[in-house]
Amino acid sequence: MPIPARPLVPVNGAFNQKPSVPVPEDWQNTYVSIRGNNGQGEEIPLTGFLTAAWPAIMLQAGATGLDLPPFELHSDDSPNLDGSMFRGARAAARQILLPVFVYGIDRKTLRSFKRRLANALNPKSGYCVLTFIESSGIARRIQCYYAGGMEGNESADSSGFRWISYGIQLVCTDPWFYGDTEIGANWSFGSAQPFLGSHFFPLTLGKGTPSNGTLTITNTGDIEAWPVWTITGPIKSFEFTGPDGTSWGIPAQAGGADVLQAGRTLTVDCRPGYKTLLDDQGTNYFPLMSSGPSLWSVPPGTSTGQAELVSGSGTPTVKMTLFPRYATY
Repeated sequence: MPIPARPLVPVNGAFNQKPSVPVPEDWQNTYVSIRGNNGQGEEIPLTGFLTAAWPAIMLQAGATGLDLPPFELHSDDSPNLDGSMFRGARAAARQILLPVFVYGIDRKTLRSFKRRLANALNPKSGYCVLTFIESSGIARRIQCYYAGGMEGNESADSSGFRWISYGIQLVCTDPWFYGDTEIGANWSFGSAQPFLGSHFFPLTLGKGTPSNGTLTITNTGDIEAWPVWTITGPIKSFEFTGPDGTSWGIPAQAGGADVLQAGRTLTVDCRPGYKTLLDDQGTNYFPLMSSGPSLWSVPPGTSTGQAELVSGSGTPTVKMTLFPRYATY
C-alpha cells in the first residue's frame, strides 16, 4: 500500500533559510603510468592518447586493488568463551590488476611495443613504479612487481592483427602509496628550524651541557612513517624517545670521549628492511646503542616525542626526514 508522506516540519526555524546547493568541482580524469627497471625505465602512460605516437595503450574499466590493501587479523581463542580476542593486524602485500588494451597502427608497431612493455615489466630487471596523478596535480606512487597476465591469448575476443588486451597482475610487497614530497627538518646548535609549522627542537644547547626538549612532529600521511636521522658531531651522548614511549640512543662513553666526533656524520635509518646506524666512513654504531633500542615510527597526525642530547665542544646538527605513506591514491 502507498506510504503517506508529509512535508518536513521546521524545528526551531531550521528551514527558515533556503538551503545552499553544493556546486561540484570540475575534475579531470586520473593520469596513470608505469615505469619499470626500478623506476628508472621508460614511463609508459596507461590513460589514453597523450601524444600522436603509436601504438596506444589504454587502461580499461575493471582495475582492482587500488584502494585499501588487504589485512591479516590476529586473534586468540579461549576454550571457555565465545568468539576470539583481537590481538592485532598487519597489512599484507597488495595485489593490483590492470586491464589494458594495446592498439598498433600496424602489426610491426604492435609487436615492437609488446616487446618494450614486456622488458619494462620483467621483475628480473627490478620493480615497477605505478603512478597516479589526479587533477589537483598531486602524485601518488607505489612500487610493484609483475606477477602475470601478459602471457598472451590469441583467441578472437582477446587479440587481433593490430591489437591485444592484457590483464596485468602486479604485487606490491610494500602495500602503501607514497607522495613526491619528503618531509624534513634541520636543527643546528643553538637554533631551531620549523617542522611543518611546528618547532622541531624548541631548545638551546650549551656546550657539553645536557638539554631536554620536546619534538612536535606532523605526519601528513594515513599511517605511520619511518624517519631517517642524520646526526653530525660532536656529541657525547643522545637519546630520542618516540610518541609511543620507546627510545633509542647512544649513552656516554667511558672517559667522557665524544661518541660522535666533530665533522663525522651518523645516519640512522629506521625504515623496515634497513634499520642501520652507519657513519660517513661506513662504521657500524649499532653495538654502541643502549640496551633494548626501538627505532620508532611517527604516527599519522601531530605527535610529540622527547630529545635528550649532550653536545661536545663544537656545533652538532640533527636532521630528520620521512616520506608520508597513504592507504590509497
